[in-house]
Amino acid sequence: MPSSSQGAVIRPYHPADRDAVADVCVRTAHLGGDSRAIYPDQRLMPSLFAEPYCHFDPDLAFVLDDGTGRPVGYVVGTADTERFVEDFRRDWIPRLSDRYPEPAGPPRTPTEELVRLLHHPERMLVPELAGYPAHLHIDLLPAWQRRGYGRRLMRTFLDALHGQGVQAVHLGMVTANTEARAFYDRTGFHRIPVADAGPLTYLGRSTARD
Repeated sequence: MPSSSQGAVIRPYHPADRDAVADVCVRTAHLGGDSRAIYPDQRLMPSLFAEPYCHFDPDLAFVLDDGTGRPVGYVVGTADTERFVEDFRRDWIPRLSDRYPEPAGPPRTPTEELVRLLHHPERMLVPELAGYPAHLHIDLLPAWQRRGYGRRLMRTFLDALHGQGVQAVHLGMVTANTEARAFYDRTGFHRIPVADAGPLTYLGRSTARD
């Protein structure tokens, strides 16, 4: 049963939610804030960090519905990062390569940096994360943050993973996003040391209830 409070409900993702989920992704992609001034193409960010998960792992995609049918937050992910990377390479990149061809040289703009990430999904295969085979992305619009909804979205996702027999999950976050790190600390994640992590911090936890 979906959880509810004051009209808002957590429910499974539906294909009709695609545009609203993309909008949440774009409006929270820059250290938790609006990324539209940095990435003018508003389909690019969701094409990496939201839509492929809804496509390949729809049973692990959940939204926070504001009570009117409109998603104002979501959690998406995969139970098996290695399999997800294979799917992404085989089936997802060909869908987008005409719109987002790989830059010929070193990326020169934030958009080109993201497009380079799009064409290199193997970046997700980090040896230190082998014990945490699942991974996730979670985002809520600012007005819905700090109200307990993020914690409930996370618990919904963890329970779904646990129900599939997945014991541990990881995520990668921009280290500079200190507010996000505080949220993950509160929801039971711990740092996973990764060599050459660049601007990211990797966190992980068990899917079991505390």
